[in-house]
Amino acid sequence: MLLEQTKDQLRTLKLTGFLEALEQQLEQPHTHELAFENRLGFLVEREVLYRDNRRLARLLSNAKLREPACVEDINYAHPRGLDKSRMASLAQLDWVLQD
Repeated sequence: MLLEQTKDQLRTLKLTGFLEALEQQLEQPHTHELAFENRLGFLVEREVLYRDNRRLARLLSNAKLREPACVEDINYAHPRGLDKSRMASLAQLDWVLQD
């Protein structure tokens, strides 16, 4: 009964990633062998990842891009004058200045 109350509280707090990770841990008996701190760390990490993914999905949706695109999908055969090695270099983000 305590587990169901905990799950309800996680839903109330909108900790969806945490809840999903907890349910996965309960289904996988080998995770019970991990130390409490490790299990808790995995749960928190999943919540952070869940929130980051939702944020990214929201930003992409708000951007209203005509087509989804990524550097890996660039068609270099099309005559646009794109240099594959230059694009790979730009994708490494070495050009971004860090303070």
